[in-house]
Amino acid sequence: MDPVKKSLISLHFTVVLLGATALFSKIIPFSAIDITFGRSIVACLMLVVILKLTKHKIRLHSKKDYGIALILGLLMAAHWVTYFAAMQYSSVSVGMIALFTFPVITVLLEPFFEKIRLVWQDLLSALIVLFGICLIVPEISLDNDVTLGILIGVVSALLYALRNLIHRKHFSHYSGAHAMAYQTLVIFVCLSFFSSEQLFTADKHTYIWLVVLGTFLTALPHALIAASLRHLRAKTFSLVACMQPFWGTIMAIVILNEQPNWQTFLGGVLVISAAIYETISAQKLHGK
Repeated sequence: MDPVKKSLISLHFTVVLLGATALFSKIIPFSAIDITFGRSIVACLMLVVILKLTKHKIRLHSKKDYGIALILGLLMAAHWVTYFAAMQYSSVSVGMIALFTFPVITVLLEPFFEKIRLVWQDLLSALIVLFGICLIVPEISLDNDVTLGILIGVVSALLYALRNLIHRKHFSHYSGAHAMAYQTLVIFVCLSFFSSEQLFTADKHTYIWLVVLGTFLTALPHALIAASLRHLRAKTFSLVACMQPFWGTIMAIVILNEQPNWQTFLGGVLVISAAIYETISAQKLHGK
């Protein structure tokens, strides 16, 4: 099979795996912190194994890179915790829609990191995203769990956007698997101070789900992304990645029996459309 076609199939499979991570906010009976802690342990071990098997050096190039890895890991820890918490408070579909405000948030933050000016289309995208989020907000009150979940999801998107901007500017010379190995290590160390005793008294089925989450839905996708980008442009990956909320919502409907209402579907279409537009625009700007 043609390497490009093979990589494209692998990429679509990877996005389905990443979309499935959302289900574990409901499947694993832990808090968002405990899920993230358990996920980071398994993922870190598997990513180190992958680096060893592919004969990649585990050490970073400089002391500065270790500092950047620490910052990225802390942002990723907060992002993962809020990611799972958003869906635990609301639903998989609502949480993923809130998360995918991150491409627009990224565009709004970029002028602080690079010499890029906002254009009116970016502001229009931000307004469309805001309208899409308003559609799925049931009431303006933090006493409503869905509203709280949406707010936490947007915070998660902000953290993810910051992590991606710092990564692109200071850490893009490392592969996805290499970068994530260090970030999951930081997550593990950081959250070891906040994990609960419940993590160590769970039944074997819960531990199996944690292994699945850390191995097949975290370590494996990042290794596949690194392999796919050898034959595909970053633009292709970014556009295909926008399908995550679609696959996550479909799996939540089929597996968890979630029933999103029409406001959620319409809000999702608006948010994801803006995400796709900004992804295309960003890749044109950066020439990738």
